[in-house]
Amino acid sequence: MDYQLTEEQHMIRDLCHQIAEEKIKPVAQQYDETGEFAWDIVKVLADSDIFGVAIPEEYGGMGGGVLEMALVTEELSWGCSGIALSFGATGLGALPILLFGNEEQKQRTLPDIAAGRKLAAFSITEADAGSDAGGIKTTAVKDADYYVLNGTKQWITNGGEAEIYTVVASTDKTKGPRGASAFIVDKDTPGLSFGKKENKMGIRSSATREIIFEDVRVHKDNLIAREGMGFIIALKTFDHARPGVASQAVGIAQRALDEAVHYARVRKQFGHPISSFQGLQFILADMAIQVEAARALVYAVARTVDAGVKNISKDAAICKTFASDTAMKVTTDAVQVFGGYGYMKEYPVEKLMRDAKITQIYEGSNEIQRNVIAAALIKESLAKYGD
Repeated sequence: MDYQLTEEQHMIRDLCHQIAEEKIKPVAQQYDETGEFAWDIVKVLADSDIFGVAIPEEYGGMGGGVLEMALVTEELSWGCSGIALSFGATGLGALPILLFGNEEQKQRTLPDIAAGRKLAAFSITEADAGSDAGGIKTTAVKDADYYVLNGTKQWITNGGEAEIYTVVASTDKTKGPRGASAFIVDKDTPGLSFGKKENKMGIRSSATREIIFEDVRVHKDNLIAREGMGFIIALKTFDHARPGVASQAVGIAQRALDEAVHYARVRKQFGHPISSFQGLQFILADMAIQVEAARALVYAVARTVDAGVKNISKDAAICKTFASDTAMKVTTDAVQVFGGYGYMKEYPVEKLMRDAKITQIYEGSNEIQRNVIAAALIKESLAKYGD
């Protein structure tokens, strides 16, 4: 379908697909098996100025927005969603600074992120604070011109690899979520350490680690916005980032569809390509319908965010939920099209199915997204019809 992309957006998409085809796809299985972080691909992305697509021009970026982020994420995820997360998680980590940082903070951090010299990560999740982000226990206690951070963050994407961390910690436990604040923390800050790299089912080349804060002293100049803004910063960050997760899901689903169609053409049973069987044709058609619908929704929501619409939580939740559910369904169907071969690691679709699952879980599980959507619907109904 023609989504009326600009010439520059076409160029970004085509370049990223070329990188995915030529650089990422050939090594995806290797990185999946070893679980290593793909620094060689990060260098390719940095040399191609990809990390700067959504960074304003005054900080060394291209000046794009959420749609450009989605285009890049979709194409890189077509090659390997785990490797693509080096880009996606950096965008997530940069968002609190982009949305709420002051000029000095932006000048200090964004040029390095845009150039790919430093990766970023967003740190909010804890053992007892996943979907309940208001339950964070990591503390930040004021001490003269510094805040002293103590606690542990869990399952942080790009953890240990990133140089810049945006961290949500509690500055006033008596206020609950309203007592949370956000900070910029450099990797080399004394007291900051990392746990083991998690051994995951999918997105295995992406680094997922604990981040441990032991009397980490962070200067007050690294406080984003002001005290008590941490929870709002997190919510707004996720509203802008969820189309990115959705575009990751679309990239995975598109690759699964491509592989299934190709396999159906070359695989023969009963003397004919299996693509000639109507039952299988219907599966392929449904896969294509779902992928295109998900893509259309993601692009529409990305454009809505870029247009500056304020109340985007419901739209972001809808596109994340639909696209990730689509990725899971389409990759499962792709494995079925491949039959026994689809279950084998030397074929790509079993990896796609494993990678797809996380898109239904992180940045807010789809059950939580449905809560967000339903709450927004009820609120809209009350505003329209009253009690």
